[in-house]
Amino acid sequence: MKQPHLQNRPKEIISQFVEFFNNKDIAGLIGLYHEDVINHRSASVPVRGKEPIKAMFERVFEKSEMICRVENTFGDGECSILEWWDTRGLQGGAFVYVIDGKIKHQCLYSDMRSFLR
Repeated sequence: MKQPHLQNRPKEIISQFVEFFNNKDIAGLIGLYHEDVINHRSASVPVRGKEPIKAMFERVFEKSEMICRVENTFGDGECSILEWWDTRGLQGGAFVYVIDGKIKHQCLYSDMRSFLR
């Protein structure tokens, strides 16, 4: 019988995600995603699939110098939660669902008021 808690390792995948993000390693980031992943940011339309997410990261890294600082991570089963802040003042959280060792669904929430202050 498959042991999903051991295979999915959501907290470890979050750590890898933050490392790849801070190094602007798009290939590393995309390697963490499931083929039919959904990336949903609270204020925008969900992005579906690895190629559109790759294009999204290319735009983000081209336009800004964001560095993700981890405040807390929590994990249980297939889900991990990341509380983060950016060196420019943006704060947020992400719910990450890991299936078969890959990010299947990612939901990002950010506090734009903290950034605009």
